Amino acid sequence: MDVVVIIVAAVLTLAAAGTIYRIASGPSLLDRVIAADVLLAIFGAALATDMAANKHTDNLALLVVLTVIGFIGSVTVARFAAHKRGDG
Repeated sequence: MDVVVIIVAAVLTLAAAGTIYRIASGPSLLDRVIAADVLLAIFGAALATDMAANKHTDNLALLVVLTVIGFIGSVTVARFAAHKRGDG
């Protein structure tokens, strides 16, 4: 199990680094917002991995809150982008 946790941590670290690069480089505001949502999902995956590896559910409430915030943020940005284009 330790090898799996190390591999998952490495993959999540690389994904977070790529996402942070996308937040910094853009090119548009929508790209940055989507990258921030992906970073939130990566953080949630890291919390879930920690809970699975250590066999506890101490961070479950935080994981649920992060998931809800990510969903609401994505829906809000999508509605804003659609409204700005004139679709809704």
